[in-house]
Amino acid sequence: MMTTSLTRLLSPASIAFIGGHECDVAIKRTLALGFTGKIWAVHPKREQLGGIACIRSVEEIDGVPDAAFVAVKREPTIEIVRHLSKIGCGGAVIYASGFSETGETGKELQRQLLEAADGMPLMGPNCYGFVNALANAALWPDEHGLSHLERGVAIITQSGNIACNFTMTRRALPVAAVFAIGNQADVDIARMLEALAEDDRITAVGLHIEGLKDIPAFARAAEVARKNRKPVVALKTGRSEQGAKVAMSHTSSLAGADTLYDALFERCGVARMTSVTAFVETLKFLHNGGPLKDNRLVSMSCSGGEAALIADMAMGKKVSFPEFDSCTKPKVAATLNEYVSIDNPLDYHTFIWNQEDKLTATFSAVLGGGFDVSMLILDVPTNPAMKPDGWLTTARALRTAAQATKARAAMVASLPECLPLPLAEEMAAAGVAPMMGLDDALTAFEAAAFIGRNWARRDKVPTLVTTTERGGELTTLTEYDAKQLLKSFGLSVPDGIVCKTGDAVKAAEKLGFPVTLKVSSAAIAHKTEAGGVALNLKNATEVEAAAQRMARLADEVIVERMVTGAVAELIVGLKSDPQFGLALVLGAGGILTELLKDSATLILPASRPEIERALKSLKVWKLVEGFRNRSGDQEGVIKAVEAIAGFAEAHRGLIEELDVNPLLVLPPGQGAVAVDALIAMRKG
Repeated sequence: MMTTSLTRLLSPASIAFIGGHECDVAIKRTLALGFTGKIWAVHPKREQLGGIACIRSVEEIDGVPDAAFVAVKREPTIEIVRHLSKIGCGGAVIYASGFSETGETGKELQRQLLEAADGMPLMGPNCYGFVNALANAALWPDEHGLSHLERGVAIITQSGNIACNFTMTRRALPVAAVFAIGNQADVDIARMLEALAEDDRITAVGLHIEGLKDIPAFARAAEVARKNRKPVVALKTGRSEQGAKVAMSHTSSLAGADTLYDALFERCGVARMTSVTAFVETLKFLHNGGPLKDNRLVSMSCSGGEAALIADMAMGKKVSFPEFDSCTKPKVAATLNEYVSIDNPLDYHTFIWNQEDKLTATFSAVLGGGFDVSMLILDVPTNPAMKPDGWLTTARALRTAAQATKARAAMVASLPECLPLPLAEEMAAAGVAPMMGLDDALTAFEAAAFIGRNWARRDKVPTLVTTTERGGELTTLTEYDAKQLLKSFGLSVPDGIVCKTGDAVKAAEKLGFPVTLKVSSAAIAHKTEAGGVALNLKNATEVEAAAQRMARLADEVIVERMVTGAVAELIVGLKSDPQFGLALVLGAGGILTELLKDSATLILPASRPEIERALKSLKVWKLVEGFRNRSGDQEGVIKAVEAIAGFAEAHRGLIEELDVNPLLVLPPGQGAVAVDALIAMRKG
């Protein structure tokens, strides 16, 4: 059921609190934030909640609340929601548990709850609610660490405890609002993201995702965020492949559910994190200046050890430390003595330690070099026995240089405890991102560059559609039938003949040697492992011997003209998922597919630029581009993939899975040929 706007619920001017202890706490938290709007406290027996005099029932509410916090048992919750909807309440947070998360009885109660709401927005049930420091509202039954803000990041999670944790950060991350949305019976992550993306006071949105209800809706919400230049960061749980079941095809082992989330985030420009600290640091960096145009970093430190360390830690991340250009290098050198080697990462030594003017000159020269972000590695002593004066001088020099050059800068402490909170807040106020932890900082820079490049793309993002399963019985096509079906959509396949094993020689002579011989049986998915493939048979004797060996597997074989001169082997697969629809999997093919796991996944429909980017992300693509004086037909590969994608769109809802493995990539001008294919689909 579609709900109305979330504006009144999320930024209420009046609130009804209905319940006991939880409401007492929530009212106190709301008043502590400075809320000045109307508050109703509803309890049948108590005289007051949070200092507000109680009325006995929702029927006594003498107005129309923008939001309600309902913290009573599940059964009476339904009738309370019915009344709130009837009087025009802007939305309600449902604290009670015992709904869809508890079985069939709970599911029925949740259905009744939605029916009672009749379109009024519901957050929950089984949720903590939210704290919105922008609106000074805390529909929240617990402690929290937020205070009023004019702008900052918003975090959405299904977990109340994790939401509470995010309010307690002491990392100079301005958390403007935290939402714990529970069961997502009505208001889900997608709807929340879309609403927050429209709020100019929100600088970035963080999502802790256990699961998404509606993938196309999430994609639409992410597009709203992109149009509003609102960066989104996701901490998605469920990365293990334990839940992914390998079926007949190699594709199934490459495209588990978590891989599909990666594909979704890649398309939508959502930066995925794998740790809480990286999640927080990335949100902080995005708050302090937004995404980056690219990933060109420069590092400064007064230690060769730190310079080497940051260079090593960047390995495996999509960031770079390019050399200083011919204009910048002499400018930096002019600020230092002859003993300093002008490299990136830069070890500027301690010759200028505690000399603010000289430090400022060096930092200004570096920041003027056109890098996407300039980072200063600086751990400030917080031990009471130490004096931090020299380190604070260095921090001030960076701040001055950043303000003078208008360049993007970050101060990074390798140890989080070595960046005092007052200093972090001071640097942030001056436009310098205060980052805690080298690895998390690099992850944040990588994510900011990913989002920036995604926003810069000009290709139109395809609209995701919900796939409805259709058709009758699921069948597996023979290899020959699968190839002929794909050929009708423009995929190149070898000339071949299906025949009885005793007629294999005659078929080979008709096609011309050399040939391949393969067992023809829909029941044998992996023919190589079963001994059902013989390659490069050069004469009738070899064909006869191979046919006799395969007779024990099936009474029919496929004889095909041998394809030679391949530059590389790829796999192109399709996988059907109940949430994501059809996914297109590209990767290194042949017998090493599962061993190498060099793959990329796209959700269909996919644009040509997306297909090209996915192919170029593969390690095996270097063979196609050119290696040791050999290269492949790049355009031929792209057309082959597009042919398979076209087949997928024409049979949406019918396909269970597909493997083209291998797709042989031939030299330029000769295309790409599918020498094996498996299709499992329902009869239309």
